[in-house]
Amino acid sequence: MLPDINPLQLIIVFLPLLFAITIHEVAHGYIALRFGDTTAKFAGRLTLNPIKHLDAFGSVLLPLILTVAGAPVIFGYAKPVPVDFRNLRNQRIGTLCVASAGVVANFILALGCSGLLQIIRPFHGALTSSLLEPFGIIFIKLLAYSVMINLVLGIFNLIPVPPLDGGRILSMLLPQGLRQRFQTIEPFGILILIVLLMTNSLDLLITFFITPLMNWMLQGYL
Repeated sequence: MLPDINPLQLIIVFLPLLFAITIHEVAHGYIALRFGDTTAKFAGRLTLNPIKHLDAFGSVLLPLILTVAGAPVIFGYAKPVPVDFRNLRNQRIGTLCVASAGVVANFILALGCSGLLQIIRPFHGALTSSLLEPFGIIFIKLLAYSVMINLVLGIFNLIPVPPLDGGRILSMLLPQGLRQRFQTIEPFGILILIVLLMTNSLDLLITFFITPLMNWMLQGYL
């Protein structure tokens, strides 16, 4: 996705990623609060301050590793917002809603940035004129990468591997006995995802879901 990256390009990619993972985690914590769990609130994690959510590996090293390795998509994550699922009203429905919240937030962000790109599309020439060119190009790239990153983050989090959101959603849909066995793979979940990314095992997901959606959302910019 990101060939020949220079330092400015890396910053243009990192900022939307940072915002995307921050919104993702805050959404989890906010919905947990709505269902009765105050853990994230009292931990100071219901904030848009990205420093509170940064994970050294997931927010910085993993995206860099994937970029240098030439992975087809760039993926990252923040420190998970603490949620005590035992405190949720209607625990099963509450857990499903909390697990889905981050993905929904990312899809909303992707659609919002896509819509803004289409709104400013008639003014593309003015934004990239000689006077405004540096700022206009950077602004458009930030929006475009925000669409791509939020779309990738939302779809990849639906992969049914714990600790991803898709894994938690699937876990809640499984019978109790099978759920407990399924949850035992959680410590290896991120390693499994990295292997899938590095071995191009997710090509079908990229070809049939991510790429068509990206082309649709970035019409006129690809």
